[in-house]
Parts: sequence; structure tokens; C-alpha cells
Amino acid sequence: MLEFMPLILFATICIVLMFGFPVALSLAGTALLFAGMGLGLEAIGVDANFDSGYLAALPNRLYGIMTNQTLLAVPLFVLMGVLLEKSKVAETLLDAMALLFGAMRGGLGISVTLVGMLMAASTGIVGATVVTMGLMSLPTMLKRGYSTSLATGTICATGTLGQIIPPSIALVLLGDVLSSAYQQAQLSMGIFSPKTVSVGDLFMGALVPGLLLVVMYMIYVALVAWFRPQMAPAADREELMAELGHTSGLGMLLLKGLVPPVVLIVAVLGSILSGFATPTEASAVGAFGALVLALAYRQLDWATLKDVLRSTTHVTTMVFMILIGAALFSLVFRAYGGEHMVTDLFEGMPGGVVGATIIVMLVIFLLGFILDFIEITFVVVPIVGPILLAMGLDPIWLGIMIAINLQTSFLTPPFGFALFYLRGVAPPSVPTSAIYRGVIPFILMQLGMLLMLTFFPQLATWLPTQF
Repeated sequence: MLEFMPLILFATICIVLMFGFPVALSLAGTALLFAGMGLGLEAIGVDANFDSGYLAALPNRLYGIMTNQTLLAVPLFVLMGVLLEKSKVAETLLDAMALLFGAMRGGLGISVTLVGMLMAASTGIVGATVVTMGLMSLPTMLKRGYSTSLATGTICATGTLGQIIPPSIALVLLGDVLSSAYQQAQLSMGIFSPKTVSVGDLFMGALVPGLLLVVMYMIYVALVAWFRPQMAPAADREELMAELGHTSGLGMLLLKGLVPPVVLIVAVLGSILSGFATPTEASAVGAFGALVLALAYRQLDWATLKDVLRSTTHVTTMVFMILIGAALFSLVFRAYGGEHMVTDLFEGMPGGVVGATIIVMLVIFLLGFILDFIEITFVVVPIVGPILLAMGLDPIWLGIMIAINLQTSFLTPPFGFALFYLRGVAPPSVPTSAIYRGVIPFILMQLGMLLMLTFFPQLATWLPTQF
């Protein structure tokens, strides 16, 4: 039984998390418990196959986390997103897009998709985007006669775009982990001057698949509106403007609501893609730009600023605490020989690298029901990433596949996180079954994107080679 301790450790972590205990403390506490068991068994002469030397690396790991320049982008991107949310920039943007497209059938659904894309690019947090879009757009869509399933499905799907649309916090964290895994894989292959993969590379790789998903969403909404107009009726622009409370013209509203956030996002993303700035530097520009926008919209007072800083500190602290707990978990897992066990498992798997990739994607998909992307990024990817990359997979392609896979998992009934977030803010008149029905077409589109990336990996790998 002792030879299966890595699997027991992993299963214990999943069980503890399902009981709702804090993630960071669950990772660190369970790892320490198993480390104590290993040391105790070794002390009484029982061979537990536990190499305590791995624990000596913990101080260096923690120092590396706190001095990691890439991870500095996390609090700054969070600050940017929270500022745009609290300053009502997103609300003004949604009103502008609704007035622009609302007069056509399916126009509100297309507006929600576009605003969700921009929100995803600015916040990068699935829960924040789904809740914000649900509170702002769902009442308007239902009042305008939209099908409950179409409205809720569109909001849930666009909310999960925060996983894949850069600059995404998920991609920042995933890029940092994949960079370490890629170097580790090359060293294991005897390559002692390893190539690197950056967060900027992952951003560029995610751009084409992310935009394709947005286009697919909009085409689906347009087709539903065309063939079933009763599910997505057109809205009267004058009535919509009166309902939203805007007295200025459409042009002025677009200038105020659409141009500033789009310019900010293009400036942040463009500086990264052009190589003019690193993701960390661009995140500082984004945070400063969001602060200027909030001041320009006269939505920033001391109370709002304190709320913004409190939210940013809370999210940032959570991320780094989970990262510290995951570092300890990884060391204990390796001390029990878990890395060699996974390597032997993958190498002996039928289908070679294809079979191993399918199994990993399936496991990550299922774990997405009980773990957030941060835990999966810090716990699962460091274990399987070096092995898959050593088998010849492209790190950028693997990162995009994991991101879209998790995006699909967060949308899949009955345990998808996005469904829970929307259920929490949706009116009681909206049945849960309607939310489940509404997301099914979007799940199929995301699975279609995974298949497209499988057969045409250039969708993710082409753009990074051009810069």
C-alpha cells in the first residue's frame, strides 16, 4: 500500500477540498500530514519510500515565489479588472453595445457576447464576469422577451471567456507554471540550454482560439434569432434608451462607453504582443489606465478606492497562499516518488503521447468540477506538464488546450462553477434547468474548438512564431 502513497495523497486532497475547507490550508495541511507520516514511518524502520531531502527545497521555493517577476502581473491585472467593475465602466459599455445592436434580432445577445469578451480581457476572473453580466444584462434580456435558456447560456459562456481571452490572470499563472515545466522537461531530456516559453507567448497563442470562440458564439446567437425570432426579438432603440436612462445620443454614449475601455485593452494587449512591454509592465499600464478612467467617469471616491484595494488584496493573497500550499504539496508528492509513478504510467499507456494527453485532459476536465483554475494550475500542471512536454508536445498548444478544457468544465452541468455563479444572481423565476439547457450549445462549440486545435495546432502555435 505504501507504494501508492502519491495516489492516496492526491485523492485525499480532492476529498478535503470537496468538504469546503480553504484551498491553501488544505494543500499545505494535507501535505504536512503525509510528510509527517513518511518521516514517522522512516523513524520506526518502515520503508515508506519517502525522500525527506525534497523538503529542504521548500525555503528556496518560497523565495522564488516571492521574487517571481511574472507573478507581479497578478495583483496589477486584478486591480485593473476591479477598477473597471467598480467604476461602472462595464455597465456603460454594456448600455452602449445594447443600444448599438439591440434594434436587430439577437442584438442584445451579440452585445452581451462582445461586452463579455472585453470584460474577460479586463478582469480575467470567471466568477466576477458571470456575476457582473448576470446582474447587468439578464433582467434586460428577459424583459425584452429573450428565451430564458438563450439568455442564461450566453451569459455563462461569455463569462468563461476569462479563461482564454488575454490578458487573462489564468494565462499569467498557467504561463509561469508551463515555463518551469518546459525547462524541467528539457533538462530531463539532456538539453542543458533549454528554450523558454513566456506568458506573452501564451497570450499570443490564445488570441486566435479566443476570438474564434467569440465569433462562434455570435454566429450561434444570430442563427437562433434568424430561425427562431421569438427567442431573441429585436428591441425598440428609443424604448431601450429610455429604460437604460440615457438622454444623450447613441454616438456620445458609444464615445463615452466603448472607446476608452477598448483603447485601454488594446494598449495593454498590443504592448505585450508587439514586444514593447512584458506582461508585468503592461499590467501596470492597465492598472494606471483603469484608475484614470475611473477618475474621468467620476466614479472613484475614497470608499470605492478602499473597496477596490480590499478586493485586490483579497484575490492576490488567495493566489499566493494557494501557490505556497501547492509548492509544499508538490514537494511531498515528489518525495513519495509520485513523479516517477506518473512518468511510468504515461509511458506504459496505450496510444503513447496521444493516449496520455487524452487521459490528462479528461482528468483536468473532471477536476474542474471541484477545483478552481488556480488549484489545477498549481497542483496538477506541475505534475503532468513536464512529462507531457518531454514526450514532445508544444508548450503553447498544451497551455491553450488546458485553458479551453477548463473553460468547458466550468460551463458543464451539473457542477460547472459558472452555472453556480449565475444561479446565485438570477431571479427565482429562472429555473436551473433553463440554465443547463442554455449552456449545452456553447459546450459543444468549445468541444469543437478543442477538436480544431487537436487537428490544427497552428491555430495556437502560428501567431507566437510571427513575433
